[in-house]
Amino acid sequence: MEYYSLNQYMKDVFGQKVYKIALDAGFTCPNRDGTLGTGGCIFCSGSGSGDFAQHREKSITEQIEQGKERVKNKIHTGKYMAYFQAFTNTYAPVEHLKMIYEEAIRHPDIVGISIATRPDCLSDEVIELLACLNQKKPVWVELGLQTIHEKTASYIRRGYALEVYDDAVYRLKKKELTVITHVILGLPEETKEQMLQTVEYVCDRGIDGIKLQLLHVIRGTDLEKDYLKNKFDVLSMDAYIDIVVACIAKLPSNVVVHRMTGDGNRRTLVAPMWSTNKKKVLNELKKKIEAY
Repeated sequence: MEYYSLNQYMKDVFGQKVYKIALDAGFTCPNRDGTLGTGGCIFCSGSGSGDFAQHREKSITEQIEQGKERVKNKIHTGKYMAYFQAFTNTYAPVEHLKMIYEEAIRHPDIVGISIATRPDCLSDEVIELLACLNQKKPVWVELGLQTIHEKTASYIRRGYALEVYDDAVYRLKKKELTVITHVILGLPEETKEQMLQTVEYVCDRGIDGIKLQLLHVIRGTDLEKDYLKNKFDVLSMDAYIDIVVACIAKLPSNVVVHRMTGDGNRRTLVAPMWSTNKKKVLNELKKKIEAY
């Protein structure tokens, strides 16, 4: 079975391998500041899923330089994507967003920016800004959907209805912006069939890329409390690989696979611990995909 990998996409678009530098621009989230709630999504770490991002007290330029230094032995092409990762990266006044995004775009080694956000934090004014910036360098918008199933969405405290996601994708695509959707596999009580339904649904909406993320139980989250009370089980590696392969088989040929698993921070990860051996997981995934 063939699929469109991120590495291949980078080579097709930029002519070379490109490395993403995760940034923390100092944002919060409506699910944390009291607008929708204060605890965040049930699985979200205290860093707003930006565990591997640079330090927010640094400027965007300083964070990019630090990111380059961290990966200097892995990449020699000198080209990077600025990945605004931590928390909700469109949750601020447009003037502030313009300032930080343009600082990243101006950096000579940055070939584009990728912005992780929520579908309910994309006003028309923000999308217009992104469309203008997209004329300078490519802009990707990464939407945290996780699931299409409302029962699960309520449990994880996502805070918006599926129709909000649909509308955001429609308005982003109308402005010719690249849309990447985050999906979590292994959410409590979801079946394999339900996970595949989520993947099929987002592909039918015309997305450009997908991130398949294993559910991580992180220390200090409300999800950890439920896990320690034995309210759910995490996926085994074999079960996860089986689901990922089935998901990839559902993807249209033009949808880029940005992620097939996730990095677990050993210091805060509670389960599943097998996910910390990312090399082994990816090797097993490769074998199963090739044999499919």
